[in-house]
Amino acid sequence: MLSGSGNYCGLLLVIRCYRRRHGSAEPELFMTTSRSSQASRMRGSRQTFLNLFCILWLLLLLKAASSSPLPRGNDPPPLSLPSELYKGHTCIGCVLVVSVIEQLAQWHNSTVKAAMERLCNYIPEKLQGFCYILAELYGPHIAELIEREMNADVVCHSLKLCRQDPGQPLCHLYTPPKVGLSTAIKEAKRMTKTSRDLKSFMGFSSVCAFPLLANLCKKIKYVIRNKLPFEDFDGDKFSTFPTLRGYHWRGRDCNDKNTTVYPGRRPDNWDVKSDSNCNGIWGVDPKDGIPYEEKFCKGADSKGVMLLGDSAGAHFHIPPEWMTVTQMSAKSFANLPMAFTDELDWPQFSEITGFLNSTIGGWTDSLYLRLRRRNRCNHRDLQNISQNGGSSGNLLSLIRSLARNQLLDNPAIVVYATIGNDVCNGNRDTLAHMTTSKEMLSNVVQALRYLDSRLPNGSHVILTGLVDGRFLWDNLHDRYHPLGQLNRDVTYSQLYSFLDCLQVSPCSGWLTPNETLRNLTSERAVQLSNVLKGIATSEKFTNFDVFYMDFPLRQTAEEWHKMGGEPWQLIEPVDGFHPSQIAAALGTSITWQKALHEWPHVLGKENPFNDQIEAVFKDQGGH
Repeated sequence: MLSGSGNYCGLLLVIRCYRRRHGSAEPELFMTTSRSSQASRMRGSRQTFLNLFCILWLLLLLKAASSSPLPRGNDPPPLSLPSELYKGHTCIGCVLVVSVIEQLAQWHNSTVKAAMERLCNYIPEKLQGFCYILAELYGPHIAELIEREMNADVVCHSLKLCRQDPGQPLCHLYTPPKVGLSTAIKEAKRMTKTSRDLKSFMGFSSVCAFPLLANLCKKIKYVIRNKLPFEDFDGDKFSTFPTLRGYHWRGRDCNDKNTTVYPGRRPDNWDVKSDSNCNGIWGVDPKDGIPYEEKFCKGADSKGVMLLGDSAGAHFHIPPEWMTVTQMSAKSFANLPMAFTDELDWPQFSEITGFLNSTIGGWTDSLYLRLRRRNRCNHRDLQNISQNGGSSGNLLSLIRSLARNQLLDNPAIVVYATIGNDVCNGNRDTLAHMTTSKEMLSNVVQALRYLDSRLPNGSHVILTGLVDGRFLWDNLHDRYHPLGQLNRDVTYSQLYSFLDCLQVSPCSGWLTPNETLRNLTSERAVQLSNVLKGIATSEKFTNFDVFYMDFPLRQTAEEWHKMGGEPWQLIEPVDGFHPSQIAAALGTSITWQKALHEWPHVLGKENPFNDQIEAVFKDQGGH
């Protein structure tokens, strides 16, 4: 097995050999930065990190980005590169990639080798290196097996990237071959033997042992574990960089060299000389000498928006065009680096903190955008403190990354929304691993007490109930997944069974043909929602009041039906589990209307100076 610098050199050698063999330009895995200016060094550092981050992310094989629930303990699990690559996520990754290669060859009437080259060429140039490594090491074996009409399940089991646990069934996505899956795998193993290259490739998981990469690896683990911006020079938890927990997740910093300048703070001396709260309003009106911040924002009841949530709140999304060969092109993968460095989440389009126009379908509407329209002094005051797999238990650790100063900052509206992971897990005995009512009460009260020690007085907390996930099976199970649309051979029911067999299902209790289990899971969800209701009515806190609302799935479906839509369009097409962009936007409208009619003081009053703010400061520096 390779290790240390020899491992890294071997990785580069594989890429170079492949590129020479196929007549391609040398890939730039790691950009050399210019010493002529600090700006170019920073850009180089960013690009180096992005390239390395994506490579290591692929080595992790979506494990860190998985939307499967995390352990329910209060502390985040320790992150390390896996010593073995035979877990469920490896199998999923293999089956997906082999399926796409096979379908590309079919759709373009090409050889399997040409299909692999086509797929690698679709990936952004800076990130093609890892694809070429896989093509060099696995390509000949994959091509031989596909050309002998072996499906992706057989290929991946024969390459030992899918593995059968003792006493457990062989997991498969596709209908087994007529000869039987076990027989087909044995035949495939006789056709080809795993080469030394494949065994040596396992050494690439220790790439972080290379001395020059050790610090970057530590930084990657820091970003994933602590959910704080990678690039934050002044340490105020806000960034000028979009991804890696940057301003896609929190309002963009307007001065990353000054820890007292950040979104959401009360203005320093009415921002006469500079913009201390990053809302784009500063300076003095020459007509009367009154500071603009004082004139437009004094007494405006400014407040920020924060989300404490899970993958639904972070807006987990895998673009369907990544695995739909009839739509696939280089354009399909243009957003790949951004998606990976945002953990396959799209908080900039999300229901609570979205602020950019959606590029993934539907439209963007969010609580933040509506609060900003109501009072433009709220510009950039947003924080999405969510993580894939978030539950009431592990949120107790995540909440520490929240940025709010009780003495210096404006109040905030905090939405607490862990809508499924307290009942969702991938365990075969799923009911035994669900959060109990007692645990839910303890977890949420602890979180609220922490918030009471951090939020400025006059804040508000909205507790959101759990979703009724029976909606997923009812509306998707017999539909074709994007991976099965070309040959009409993969339904969501098959996908759910495959994930469940691998014990990586995002929710074994709801994504199952077992109606009794689906009902029991929903019963537990109702029980936990009732706990939240009880907290909202009985618990009192010094710095905020607490409200409860049901997750608005039924109202969202009704509203979408009135607009001529189908229920399945409210669910993410690739994972078949999360709310889609359409569902997020419609949910915003329902939440806003409830708050407007039942808790109008939560939203604050409309700022009468909004038009004047826009006239003087235009887009207030953008987002």
